[in-house]
Amino acid sequence: MNDNLLNKINSPDDLRALRDDEIPELASEIRAFLTSTVTKTGGHLASNLGAVELTLAIHRVFDSPRDHIIFDVGHQAYVHKLITGRREGFSSLRTPGGLSGFTKRCESEHDPFGAGHSSTSLSAALGFASADLINGSGAYTVAVIGDGAYTGGMIHEALNNCKKNMRLIIILNENEMSISKNIGGFAKHIARVRSNKSYYRVKDATRNTISRIPLVGKAAFALARDTKQTIKNIMYSSNYFEELGLYYMGPVNGNDYYAVEDMLRVAKGLERSVVIHVTTKKGKGYRPAEQNPGAFHSVRPAGSKSPAHGFSNMAGEYLADKAYSCRDICAITAAMTLGTGLTAFMTDHPSRFFDVGIAEEHAATFAAGLAANGMRPYFAVYSSFLQRAYDNLIHDVALQHLPVTFLIDRAGLSVGDGPTHHGIYDVAFLSQIPEITVYVPASYASLKKAIDLSYLSDRATAIRYSNCGEDQRIDLNFTREVRPGELGARCDFTEEEAPETVIVTYGRIVGEAMKAEKELKEKGRSCGIILLETIKPYGLSANDIGILMPAGCKNVVFLEEGVRNGGAAMILSVMLNESGALSGKRTAILAIENTFEAGEQGKTIFESCGISASDIVSFVTDKK
Repeated sequence: MNDNLLNKINSPDDLRALRDDEIPELASEIRAFLTSTVTKTGGHLASNLGAVELTLAIHRVFDSPRDHIIFDVGHQAYVHKLITGRREGFSSLRTPGGLSGFTKRCESEHDPFGAGHSSTSLSAALGFASADLINGSGAYTVAVIGDGAYTGGMIHEALNNCKKNMRLIIILNENEMSISKNIGGFAKHIARVRSNKSYYRVKDATRNTISRIPLVGKAAFALARDTKQTIKNIMYSSNYFEELGLYYMGPVNGNDYYAVEDMLRVAKGLERSVVIHVTTKKGKGYRPAEQNPGAFHSVRPAGSKSPAHGFSNMAGEYLADKAYSCRDICAITAAMTLGTGLTAFMTDHPSRFFDVGIAEEHAATFAAGLAANGMRPYFAVYSSFLQRAYDNLIHDVALQHLPVTFLIDRAGLSVGDGPTHHGIYDVAFLSQIPEITVYVPASYASLKKAIDLSYLSDRATAIRYSNCGEDQRIDLNFTREVRPGELGARCDFTEEEAPETVIVTYGRIVGEAMKAEKELKEKGRSCGIILLETIKPYGLSANDIGILMPAGCKNVVFLEEGVRNGGAAMILSVMLNESGALSGKRTAILAIENTFEAGEQGKTIFESCGISASDIVSFVTDKK
């Protein structure tokens, strides 16, 4: 690969040292590098291929890190990482201890604000710009926002607080959907005029000349300005951003480097808050990604395979089937139809399917409204995204005793996306909410049963599962149920076996428990597993464990792929201790400590968190 130019770029200063005519070649090299690297490591590909020229222009016009460049979500910041000294780290992209797939403050001084979730950029940028205004630093703040982020309420809350006199550049990167009414021939003509530097020089000179006319100058300028705005409104409607007092420029082709740089330089010279509307093509330069950008939004590492039919798709398809006979079932997603497995529901029941955009808070309260009026809503959402709706879950759903079901996807640790996407807090915060039932099905049969039970409930229900497929050994091994026909606890040993060690766990981490069980048995140490498929109500779960717990076992390990503080392992161990069920037994809680775990190079994410099979074996075989 001819990457001579890219090899020379170790900082934005190196980029600015290039000639203008070298930028297209550099853009080509970057696309080749990203395509080659990300298809091996996994990561967000299409969005980054579309943002190459835009990112290069930003770094040529602005002076990072003095000027603050803030990317929304951060999944389109790979080019930014490449030209800010992190090229050599790309082989470790999205691995434990490696280069983050998002912007991260501790990774580089060029990442002024960390990301991972959508719609946070403008609020943060407004904070930076306000601080610069207070301090008189003269620095610029640039917020790069994909059009999807504009479906999130935080963006609009922040827009409402933007002031005219800030050095704030808001770049709306439109790559999938139309945002503004004034896209068309006339609007493009205005964009060409507005991106012409002479336009602004003439405009400023005219304003100054008219305003200086004695007695009538200011009134004459105001009349001219108002007349111009009236004509604009008649011809192509009022502009949303200008109504908020922001200067709007665009749309401009974001994959035309020279056009983008010209517009950025003009915007910088205005020394005020500006919205620049650019249009880019997701996946540009890589034909498969151009043809199907959705499929290449996030790619898996080379050699890895997605589950043939994971819990997400199974939940969505079963819900779609059930909705034929249950006409009150509705499904809700916050811009994650494919990710949460709701494609079948969307196709089969379009009138009862709702994509509310990246607005989890709204989705939860919207679901509450549906339930209050007789419907049975199911909100499918990633665990880490549900955090945004915590208040709504308490105030609007649980407090009002409404039968909303939360299908909590991506529960557990996220190896690739890291701390921003770890689904490890939901059990702890759900545990504090009265009257909500929490199911943790370990098989597809249990998942279907949980959905059936949730439909019959008159209270809120959470059904959580990981981004994985079914382990067939679960139904084969865990045949002893404490409440046959219901969804409670089951184990892989008989009443007569009474193993020396019992591991109490739930969810995907049961795989580590089964590895530890096998290793301990190879060492001549008997072991069994109690698998929970209902966590809350905790009294019921503790009773189930007490029934299954062998009286003669010596070691009890509570294993949880979630935070220790306030988690299920801690709550259940306390309850069982108080009941006397653990009397005389050596116990351990193996859960994630109170830290944001990014992982360590050379270790699995379970090993980094101290919840691996080897950690279980170490506890059991430790003589202390």
